[in-house]
Amino acid sequence: MAELRTEEEQLDAIKRWWKENGTALIAGVAIAIAAVVGWNAWQSYQENQAQAASMRYQHLVNLTAEAELDATRVSEAQALVAEITDSHSRTLYADLARLIDARLAVSQGELGQARDTLESLIDASRRDYIQGLARLRLARLQLEEGAAEAALDTLSGAIPSSLAAQQADVRGDAHLALGREDEARQAWQDALTYAEQRNQPVYGVQLKLEALGIEEATL
Repeated sequence: MAELRTEEEQLDAIKRWWKENGTALIAGVAIAIAAVVGWNAWQSYQENQAQAASMRYQHLVNLTAEAELDATRVSEAQALVAEITDSHSRTLYADLARLIDARLAVSQGELGQARDTLESLIDASRRDYIQGLARLRLARLQLEEGAAEAALDTLSGAIPSSLAAQQADVRGDAHLALGREDEARQAWQDALTYAEQRNQPVYGVQLKLEALGIEEATL
């Protein structure tokens, strides 16, 4: 009988505990299940968004692959850039789409618009390499506009070491535009050195050095 009473007491204790804590326990389990389901749904959403951004960007690349684009293609490409940057603003594809947008603006003679796009990308992007590419393209654009000093200022910003050869190449162009042949020669020599160290091509630099030497020899 003592054992029976003990079992009954234990059963009563369990009932009381369940009455006091059962609701909270059920709620906790429900919250945990909802969190897992929500996380899986969020992960699936992110994957779908990334895939959609990738597909739209690839379409943009294909659309702008030709050297010369008619007005219809340019308009379609610009609309696609807007769609990618609006719907997938935090992705790498949005940054790459802005680079293409700047190139499209240059091809249309809209240098001011291209400059604004590149400056905005430099300020907004969280990716060092993309910022570096944008700075290089902005510096080249500034050289085209005759603003060599502004190009040098742009090149003094943070640019990854992987782009050091290209940075030195454009710096040489800027110095030459300002009549600083010695600085131009040194910058181009640096470009060749960086390219060799990283085993990456940098096109036209040797020809620039040779042309500079020929020019000096004929003076």
